[in-house]
Amino acid sequence: MDKSQEIFEKACRLMPGGVSSPVRAFRAVGMTPRFIERAKGSHIYDVDGHDYIDYIGSWGPMILGHAHPEVVEAVCRAVYRGTSYGAPTEGEVTLCEMIIDAVPSVEMVRLVNSGTEAVMSAIRAARGYTGRDYIVKFEGCYHGHSDGLLVKAGSGLMTQNVPDSAGVPEAYASKTLTAVYNDLDSVRALFEACGNQIAALIVEPVAANMGVVLPRPGFLEGLRKITEDYGSLLIFDEVITGFRLGYSGAQGYYNVLPDMTTMGKIIGGGMPLAAYGGRKDIMEMVAPSGPVYQAGTLSGNPTAVAAGIKTLEILKDHLEIYARAESQAAKLEKAFTENIEKYKVDAVCNRIGSLMSIFFTKQPVIDYPSAASSNLKKFKEYFAAMLAEGIYIAPSQFEALFVSGVHSDEDIRRTELAIGKALGQWQR
Repeated sequence: MDKSQEIFEKACRLMPGGVSSPVRAFRAVGMTPRFIERAKGSHIYDVDGHDYIDYIGSWGPMILGHAHPEVVEAVCRAVYRGTSYGAPTEGEVTLCEMIIDAVPSVEMVRLVNSGTEAVMSAIRAARGYTGRDYIVKFEGCYHGHSDGLLVKAGSGLMTQNVPDSAGVPEAYASKTLTAVYNDLDSVRALFEACGNQIAALIVEPVAANMGVVLPRPGFLEGLRKITEDYGSLLIFDEVITGFRLGYSGAQGYYNVLPDMTTMGKIIGGGMPLAAYGGRKDIMEMVAPSGPVYQAGTLSGNPTAVAAGIKTLEILKDHLEIYARAESQAAKLEKAFTENIEKYKVDAVCNRIGSLMSIFFTKQPVIDYPSAASSNLKKFKEYFAAMLAEGIYIAPSQFEALFVSGVHSDEDIRRTELAIGKALGQWQR
C-alpha cells in the first residue's frame, strides 16, 4: 500500500483527516484508506494496482455498476453541451416527471445536490406548511449533517437533546425530538406530550445508517396513523432505499405512503444529485411558488441530470436488475448465516433486497441499542480479513453492504469463500 500511504500522508496535511468525508478515513478499522484510481462494473482498483470486488458502490448509487456504458455516454454528451448553465433545462423536467411517475406519494419535486440538502429543505417546507417547529427523528437514523438532525436522545423521551456535533447550538438541537426505531410506544409518548407542536416525523423506512435494520411489521403503518392523528407530516428519507428496494422505493415495497420523500444516490447515477418531493399542496409552499425559501446554483445540473435520467431509464426498462441483485444478495446472506453457525460466531445478518449488514452481536438487531451492542474489535478483524481477500466493504460496523445488478456469479463465489475465511478466523 505504498502509494496509498504516501498520498494519505500528504492528504492529512491538506484536508481534515485526509478525506472529504469522515468514514473514508478508515479510522474505525485502524487502517490506511485505499486511494481509488478507477472502477468498472462490480470492481474497483486502487493506486497500488489492487483489484477489489466492490460492495460499497459509492455508498449506494451504483446499482448498475461503475462506469455503465450508457450512463457514461449520456454524461459525455451532456458535458460537451456545457457543464452548468444556472438556467432551467428540459432534462430537469424529464427527470422530475420520471420521479413523480415512479414514487407513489410524490406529486411535485425539487432537485438539489445532496441528501443532506434534500432533507434540510424538506424539513423547512414541513415547518412552513404546518407552522410548527418540532421534528421527530429516530436514534440511529442518519439524515445528513444539517444542524437540526445532528442530535442524540437525552435520558428520557422528553429530555432536551444535546448536540451530537460541535458547532450545533443547543437551542436549535432542542427542536429535534428523538424516538426509538421500531418502538411505536416511544413515538406515541412524544406526540401525546407535544403533538400539536410537531411539524414532521422523519424516518428511514429501512434504517441503513446503523447497519441495515428492517422495520417491524406494522411500524411504518403505525407512524402513518400517528402523524395523521396529530396533523403532522410523515417524511420518508429514501436517499438510500429510493430506486434500490424497487423502482418505487420503500414506500412502494411496503405500500405505506408518506407526505414527503427525500431521494438521492441512485437518482443521480453516481453524480451529485438529490431531490425532495411530496404532496402538491406542501411543495407549493417552496419559493418561488410560496414563502419557504430554498435555492441552489448547481441544482438540476445538466450533467448530473443526464446521468440520472439514463440510470432510471435502464432500471425502468429492465426491472429484472432488481431480481438479479436480490438473488445475488441472498446468496451472500446464506454464506453469512451458514458460516456464523459453522464457526459459532456471535453474529447476525440482516438483509432486505440488495441491502445487508452483518453485526457481531448475539441478539437480534432491531434498533440502535441492539446495533450498538456489536463487538467492534471483531468487526475490525473481519474487515481486515475481507479486504485481504480483495473484498471492498464499508470500513464501519454501522454501514450497509450494497449488491449491484452486475455482481457476477464469480464475484459471489469469491465473496462466499472470503466470508468463510473471515468468520473462520475465530474458530473455537
